[in-house]
This record gives sequence, C-alpha cells and structure tokens, in this order.
Amino acid sequence: MKKEFNLARFSSNTLIIATYLFLYLPIIVLLVFSFNSESFPAPWKEFSLKWYKELFHSAHLWQSFTNSMLVAASSTLISALMGIFLIFYAAQGGRIGKFLSLFYGNVVIPETVLAVSLLGFFTLMSIPLGIPTLILSHTVLGLGFVVPIVYAKFLELDPKLTEASLVLGASPIQTFFKVTLPLLRPSLISTGLLVFIISFDDFILAYFCAGSTSQTISLYIMSMLRSGVSPVVNALSAVLLGLSTLFAVLYFSIKTRTRIV
Repeated sequence: MKKEFNLARFSSNTLIIATYLFLYLPIIVLLVFSFNSESFPAPWKEFSLKWYKELFHSAHLWQSFTNSMLVAASSTLISALMGIFLIFYAAQGGRIGKFLSLFYGNVVIPETVLAVSLLGFFTLMSIPLGIPTLILSHTVLGLGFVVPIVYAKFLELDPKLTEASLVLGASPIQTFFKVTLPLLRPSLISTGLLVFIISFDDFILAYFCAGSTSQTISLYIMSMLRSGVSPVVNALSAVLLGLSTLFAVLYFSIKTRTRIV
C-alpha cells in the first residue's frame, strides 16, 4: 500500500510539474531571450539590455501605451461609477435583479460579435472612431463584470446594518455612502482591477473600434509582428508581463482580505 501511495503521489507531482512547464516554459524563454544580444530566434550569445533601450526610446510605442492606459483607466472608472449608481438604485428599493441578465450578455456572447455590433452602432450614429469610442466599448464590456459581481456582494450584506443607520436618523443617501458603499469597497476595487487588466490587454474591441487614428498597445504589437518578430517585442512582453502580474497580485490579495474579513 505504501509503494502504491508513493507511486500515485509521484505521478501526481509529475503531472503537475509537466502542466506548469507547458504553461510557463514559453514565457520563461521569452523573458530569457529578451536579454539576448542577438535577434530572436538566434542562439544565446551574451547578456544585453539592448532591446530594452530600444523599447524605451520608441515614441510610437509609448504613445500606444499611454492610449491603452487612458482607455483602461477611463472605462474602469466609468464602469465602477455606473455600477455604484445601479447599486444605489437597488438600495433605495429598486429592482435591478430581474434586469441582471442584460449585463451578462456582453460577457457571454463572443467578443467579436460585440465588437461588430458596437462598430455598426457607431457607424449608424455617425460617431467617428477613436479613443472615445474605444472607451465606450470597453465600458460596455466592463459593466458585464462590475454590476453582477458588486450586486452579488450587495445581496450578501447584512440588512440590519442599514436598518440601524436609518433608525439612528441617517438619511438613505447618508446610509448608502457611510455604510453600504464602504462595505462594498473591497469588491469594487478588486472588480475594478479585473476590468482594468481586461481592458488594457484587449485586442478585439481595439481592432474594430479604435479607428485608424488611434492605436493601443495590443494593436502596436500586432503591427510589429507583421513586419517580422522583433526582439523589442520580447522586451515589451516582459514589461507587460510584470505589470499584469502586479495587478493580478493586487487583485487576489484584495480578494483574500475580503474573504478573511
């Protein structure tokens, strides 16, 4: 029995290690060769920061990066504010539960369909494509995460807390901003980080709704790949991986603290 148990444990550990290698080995190779002095896929020659220097001296790249940050931050802020307003409506007795399925639509349907639909809407309304249309598109996508998640957290709150606030003389608005909203803050922050990451990395909506005058970081990477794989892409991917990892760590740390509380 002991040998069979050890064999099963060894097989399980081997499978887990193989799975992690399959997932992360390409990323490790990308990170390593971003410091290679030769162009990829040349063999390793020597350690160099050559491609990172080229990366940080590219004006077009940083303009694209700024556009992505602007779109992600704006869509996250608008999605969070609209989510707060809807929760405020629910706190005053409004019934948004039966309309909740509407917010799942933009997450359930394929993103390509959503992008084509938004493009058709902007064309019908004669709205020129650019950063504003991209912010609106990502806001629509972000609402599919913000509203259902925050509303589910709102339903978990103890109604006795709000009742006590009202009994003690606070108005409904004061109760919402002094009691309800602080209790929803961890959920809002974690969902906002999630929406920011999704918006920053999104390619499909950017491809359809950005137009020819605006370019995000995902569109910039695609344009670089069309002219051949440049080692600058490795350096850029390493930087983006670091940023994404930072936001992911913040997201899960907030979720963990919320569970503990």
